[in-house]
Amino acid sequence: MLPLSSSVIRPNFVAKKIFSSRDILPKDDKNLWKIEQGFVRIVTFHEDGTIVTLGIWGVGDILGRVLSKTEPYQIECLGKVELSPWQTQDSSQLTQVLQMYVQQAEELMVIRSHKTVEIMLIKLLEWLAKRFGKEVQQGKLIDLRLTHQDIADTIGTTRVTVTRILQKLEEQGFIQRLRLQKIVLREEEIWHYEI
Repeated sequence: MLPLSSSVIRPNFVAKKIFSSRDILPKDDKNLWKIEQGFVRIVTFHEDGTIVTLGIWGVGDILGRVLSKTEPYQIECLGKVELSPWQTQDSSQLTQVLQMYVQQAEELMVIRSHKTVEIMLIKLLEWLAKRFGKEVQQGKLIDLRLTHQDIADTIGTTRVTVTRILQKLEEQGFIQRLRLQKIVLREEEIWHYEI
């Protein structure tokens, strides 16, 4: 159980902060932050340097080092990010934030539990589309700047494997890759792929 001190519920007064792509947020064990713009990923590392993605968060999500006991713990910006301090005097709001963390961890565990990397990647794309996607004429636009290495870190595989599978999915018409690592997932098509 995390210690929920009064400093978690009522953080020190700090102004909004803006970070650039691939910036690492400074360690802050006292404050919670609300994402006003952009996306971040939270990662940890194995002893051999292997990156493990713990979560991907976007606009409206609440995050902070105080919500985890994982060491090491790093919050990396996936593009320009604007954060504002978040405080609450309502314990039910804090409970909702903790539930979101648990829910995302469970969803990523289920994605990583599939037997093949191909299915893991498809499930990750579906999850990203559901969580962050925007409806466009061709399907759902996943407008995150996730590199092939970021995706590989999330599902526990290699960048080369992710590149190969994405190329295959694009050739088969299940996805359309755009500039700046954007992907359009053709949802009605992807269901046929799994059957």
